Amino acid sequence: EFKEIEYVPAFIKIFDEILVNSSDHAIRTKKVNYIKVEIKDNVISVENDGDGIPVVVHKDHNIYVPEMIFGHLLTGENFNDADNRYVGGRNGIGGKATNIFSKEFIVETADGKKSFKQVFTENMSKFTKPVTKKSSKNFTKITYTPDYKKFGMVGLDDISYALMVKRVFD
Repeated sequence: EFKEIEYVPAFIKIFDEILVNSSDHAIRTKKVNYIKVEIKDNVISVENDGDGIPVVVHKDHNIYVPEMIFGHLLTGENFNDADNRYVGGRNGIGGKATNIFSKEFIVETADGKKSFKQVFTENMSKFTKPVTKKSSKNFTKITYTPDYKKFGMVGLDDISYALMVKRVFD
């Protein structure tokens, strides 16, 4: 249906950042069988079954790689703007921006050897100690509760929901 709508572009952008991470992973690896998106009770999750993020401690930063990717600024890849890219991410900001604009942001991943779970709260200012276990699974799942107040919203409205669903299909 063609109609004029009003929405908060930044709210849609933080959703798009997480969705594009999964899509990029599917394009890069050709190993993703599904991308599952769930939007329920003002909580959003995006999961894919591709190779998980390596559950290892980064040799230079002495923190787990998933924590570094989603919870610490200036730790991304794709900094060369001259490179031809067929994926969406650049400079490692997207997932972190979603974390920064969320009341709660949960990173879950498994790399075929170990699983990892960590919870960030209060716009990435607080976080739990990562929990790791042995696991033969491969997946990455991001679950977040946007800080709706920061977007001038009281919760997920019908228009934003419809735009998110459209973006998933796109």
